[in-house]
Amino acid sequence: MKNSVIIKSFPNGISLVLDETLDFDILLEQIGIKFKEAKGFFKDAGMALSIEGREISEAEEIKVLETIRANCDINIICLIEHDGQKNKNFVKALKSVEKHLVNGNDGQFVKGSLKNGEVMEIENNVVILGDVYPGSKIISTKNIIVLGGLYGEAYAGGGGKANTYVVALEMAPEKLKIGDFKYIPKTKPKWGIKPKIQPKIAYVKDKKLVMDPLTKEILSTF
Repeated sequence: MKNSVIIKSFPNGISLVLDETLDFDILLEQIGIKFKEAKGFFKDAGMALSIEGREISEAEEIKVLETIRANCDINIICLIEHDGQKNKNFVKALKSVEKHLVNGNDGQFVKGSLKNGEVMEIENNVVILGDVYPGSKIISTKNIIVLGGLYGEAYAGGGGKANTYVVALEMAPEKLKIGDFKYIPKTKPKWGIKPKIQPKIAYVKDKKLVMDPLTKEILSTF
């Protein structure tokens, strides 16, 4: 079982290579051991995670994430596919958001996902290091950045403030409001733990709430 779990690194992320024949419960134990040994190396780093070597279900993905978090201080921002070009797109978008936030004078980081029934209200910019699940709600008087999936409700720019935006690595909200402008999907969004690789930004343009792929060019206008 020496090589049943292998950790590899790539820019802003890690690849977890898993043995395809080992019993999953035993594999979880090995994952826990590996990340406990690497605890001092990762510390509080925010990383994207790619799982390779075997096909696993969404339920198993959640168990893998829980095992990693229980044995290491690393913050897994999201799961991504191990694809070179897609990784480059993800890292580029992530750096755009982080740089834009750092240049601001205020902001609050929230580690962990918002679960069904949870409501969080913030008086300034907020970055969610996790998912906003269906049935949960995030409210901010300024900008909202979800480094995960936005599947619940989000309300940004209280008081009808201009130049306010909502960013998510997977944009599939139940309800979304920016200032006085609302977006309500016609169909129930499909969601899961794996986000789409192309992050999106929601903002008001020409008195209409629109959603576009996240780019540095768009962020530079705010």
